[in-house]
Amino acid sequence: MPSIKNLEEIQAWELARAFSLQVFNAYNEEPFARDLGLKDQINRSTGSIMDNIAEGYGRLGYKEFINFFTYAKGSC
Repeated sequence: MPSIKNLEEIQAWELARAFSLQVFNAYNEEPFARDLGLKDQINRSTGSIMDNIAEGYGRLGYKEFINFFTYAKGSC
């Protein structure tokens, strides 16, 4: 992956970041704001999308990178 210089260049990571912000705004509205368990699970899963993309990028191997994208898709 020599053409990617930093994590922010990965469009999927940027989209996951924007999605995470949208989800954050949505679950602070009623009725989700009262369900702390659901709110926590959604928060962790949306954060996991970005985390898995970042970890795959850090592995520097193409197969591992794709593998972590699969994990990110599962979190989504």
